[in-house]
Amino acid sequence: MKLKFDSKLAFQLEAIQSITDIFEGQETCKTNFSVTKPSIQRDQLITLEAEQGVGNKLNLLDDEMLENIQRIQLRNGLKQTTRLASKDFTVEMETGTGKTYVYLRSIFELNKRFGFTKFIIVVPSIAIKEGVNKSLQITRDHFKELYDNVTYDFFTYDSQKLEQVRSFATNDYIQIMVINIDAFRRSFTDPAKETKANIIHRYHDKLGYPPIELIKSTDPIVIIDEPQSVDNTPKSKEAIASLNPLCTLRYSATHREKYNLMYKLDSVDAYERKLVKQIEVASLEVENYHNKPYIKLLGVNNKTSPITAKVELDVNKKGNIQRTSKQIKQNDDLMEITNRQIYEGYIIRDIYCEPENEYIDFTSRPEIVRLGHSIGTIDDDVYKRTQIQKTIEEHLNKELILNPQNIKVLSLFFIDKVSNYRLYDEEGNDVGGKYAHMFQEEYRRIIKNPRFSNIIKNIKDLDMHVSKVHEGYFSIDKKGKAKDTRGDTQADDDTYSLIMKDKEKLLSFASNLRFIFSHSALKEGWDNPNVFQICTLNETTSEMKKRQEIGRGLRLAVNQSGDRIQGFDVNTLTVMANESYDDFVSKLQKEIEQEEGIRFGYLEDHSFANVVVGLEGEDPEYLGHQKSEELWKFFLMKGYINDKGKVLDLLRLDLKEDDVDIPQEFQPVQGQIKKTLRKVAGKLNVKNAEDRRKINVNKGVFLSPEFKQLWNKIKFKTTYSVKFDTENLINKCAKDIRDNLIAGKGKFIYTKAKTEISRGGTSATDITHTTSLITDPTQELPDIVSYLQNETNLTRKSIVEILIKSNRLDAFKNNPQKFIDETISIIRTQMQHTIVDGIKYEKIGDHEIYKQELFENEELFGHLRQDMIESNKSPYNYVVYDSAVEKTMAEEFERSENVKVYAKLPGWFKINTPLGSYNPDWAILWEMNGEEKLFFVIETKGAISWEFLRPIEKGKIQCGKRHFQSLGEDIKLEVANNFDSLRDVVLK
Repeated sequence: MKLKFDSKLAFQLEAIQSITDIFEGQETCKTNFSVTKPSIQRDQLITLEAEQGVGNKLNLLDDEMLENIQRIQLRNGLKQTTRLASKDFTVEMETGTGKTYVYLRSIFELNKRFGFTKFIIVVPSIAIKEGVNKSLQITRDHFKELYDNVTYDFFTYDSQKLEQVRSFATNDYIQIMVINIDAFRRSFTDPAKETKANIIHRYHDKLGYPPIELIKSTDPIVIIDEPQSVDNTPKSKEAIASLNPLCTLRYSATHREKYNLMYKLDSVDAYERKLVKQIEVASLEVENYHNKPYIKLLGVNNKTSPITAKVELDVNKKGNIQRTSKQIKQNDDLMEITNRQIYEGYIIRDIYCEPENEYIDFTSRPEIVRLGHSIGTIDDDVYKRTQIQKTIEEHLNKELILNPQNIKVLSLFFIDKVSNYRLYDEEGNDVGGKYAHMFQEEYRRIIKNPRFSNIIKNIKDLDMHVSKVHEGYFSIDKKGKAKDTRGDTQADDDTYSLIMKDKEKLLSFASNLRFIFSHSALKEGWDNPNVFQICTLNETTSEMKKRQEIGRGLRLAVNQSGDRIQGFDVNTLTVMANESYDDFVSKLQKEIEQEEGIRFGYLEDHSFANVVVGLEGEDPEYLGHQKSEELWKFFLMKGYINDKGKVLDLLRLDLKEDDVDIPQEFQPVQGQIKKTLRKVAGKLNVKNAEDRRKINVNKGVFLSPEFKQLWNKIKFKTTYSVKFDTENLINKCAKDIRDNLIAGKGKFIYTKAKTEISRGGTSATDITHTTSLITDPTQELPDIVSYLQNETNLTRKSIVEILIKSNRLDAFKNNPQKFIDETISIIRTQMQHTIVDGIKYEKIGDHEIYKQELFENEELFGHLRQDMIESNKSPYNYVVYDSAVEKTMAEEFERSENVKVYAKLPGWFKINTPLGSYNPDWAILWEMNGEEKLFFVIETKGAISWEFLRPIEKGKIQCGKRHFQSLGEDIKLEVANNFDSLRDVVLK
């Protein structure tokens, strides 16, 4: 098949015009110069023959160019250049939007409009050099047709073919040279060290001078592909300057330095305009699997004494295992920190902080944990097999949808060790690495699912089919075997060439290859529009950046006719992440911020400069930078943004209510202004920090006789005692374990989420989950009796009796830690019920009380319009509520004439119970018929049916009732879910 190119894509034409318009007013002209050619006569005397050379020439004055530049920047909504410090011009285009096509076509437009003929494309790597060369090949017919069969040559610089440099200088039609920065970065100033310079800088006998001198004389327009990797050192900048460029055009998605930014199509623009695939993050997380000593090194710190490390551990917290980060130092015992026997022997010996070699090790264990890596998870091969399985499933599901639309689906696996995919026996035969075997086994199993019957129906030989659907692209050593490489060697050059050669072949149904395995060193410079799944299979934590990873498959897909297909319904790239989707999305946003300079949620002072206010002939008239800055300052004054331009929630609230304040003079274009504001504002936060208010004591209520009466009823502290029957407890625990304990195997939770990208930030939407079981034969069985004894304080005899009577020890083998956790929970719950049944409260005395003055000592805060309402009957001027039920109840208290005073009981008002401290919700004074006063403590619940409450809630409420019973007959604790049910309680 042959790729087609659309010459009418608006965004690409905008980018091209943003460069060509810089030279508006330039006359078509060329510069001529003499090129000497050495020749040898019969008498062996060297003579020089003169040739005519042709170069670029620029007639525009700097002031004229600056005027053009500012006009373009205003049109594109960019900050305007105030002084033309250099003739470097920047174009920012997101990966996958046709950056190479744009700068190649710009060459032809510059030639057509102004007669420029000499162009040099400088690239940072072998991979990108091969990619550019491939693009020049496949666009030849397209550009010939588009530009009236224009004559042009292109070549990749080769120090062994310097005659190409002479042709570059002497031909008077378009000349395009592609050169790697490494081919001319090493220059020299000392003739004695000439051999250390690149050949391009050395004197050459056949030319009569260094090749660089010939190139310089042409005043070439230099195009830098990925400048952040090309001229990122002083030597590289010197090398670019040695080309004597007429001007330098810089193209990338991630510029470090933005000289005269002319056009910007960043990742947010590309996503919003659907010019790239939507990213779907698929994460594979482990749940309920804590059967090994898990340790992950998150960071090290040698800036303080002692040296510390931050690690993630599975910590025992009150019988529940929770993955938690902890700060540790030398000689710390992880068994003590985690309170788990399984960590025995993991005592920190050394915390090593050398950059690129950070790790921790242990005194009695052989493992070493390096920064970002972990031990004690499930067997790594089990995890990788599941990643491969899910990628195959995603691939085949997309084939069902896209194959009928004539779109071939490709999947890409990155691996860091070639031997994991390609392994050789003693005779040099490829016997396949573990990933190859995993893939084939999983593919055979999945493809037989009836769901994929339409895919498999035409397959006659399944084994042959499986062997052809996957292949690896790796560098080859001298013996013809695949090998690991860095990505910048001569061997990699051949690999990139093969990948580029096969680009169109891979898109065709004629090729069976659908799953591509590639070395992670080959991550840059190659992509394919029909890559729909990317999975990174690294033995260590992947250091590949998110944008590098997704960049291999961002380009819009093509069908069998070579036509680009639009829309997210087809163009969704599924990335198999080695972390949660939340972490992936968060890191992706940070990378975008760092690499593109995007400030999510910030308004720039030039954000409104290109708002169209009218027409001047056929050309639009823009608001301009000065007016945009005035509008920015107005929004700052209104409190919509802070002095850095960060959008505040007041603007988000007003946008939500369509009540944004815009000055009168900008009313005619308020629609465009609001559109810009909505893009930048993002989502409304749940709570607005600017609306945070300190809540003060309401003295009128606080000092009233009614409130003092109420407080004097409830202020007393109590103590409790309990009695329980041990044999009864054992029987209840055994029965509960037998009937209710669920301790299935550990689970893989496969989560998929679409990534939404806007000026307000990145977020995850359309989240779905799939669960599967973990089969891991390597788990160990811990000492369950000792573990349960430590956590419950029951005797070993009682624990053994409970386990035997439960008859559920078979479940212990399925998932030991889960079984232990569930058993602890059941025993504790039964102990709590037994204790609550036999509990008795007594008032400690008249002096052990909660003093009323504590209300004045507490600092209380709330958020306007979020979690507080104004109050005239409580001891504070506002009531802070925790739920909609509480809010409604407080509003009814304020309206009811029966309720004379009430209090939302503060967090410090606690009743001790065996189940933990208990803090009831409300205390109220209810007046009947204007005379009788009733005192109640109220617990508000959304559902008051006793069977719907959690056991621990029931137990605490029961304890609360007995606490208040011990204080006297005229104060009671009642449960209500609304004011009507409270009335029923009071009037019963």
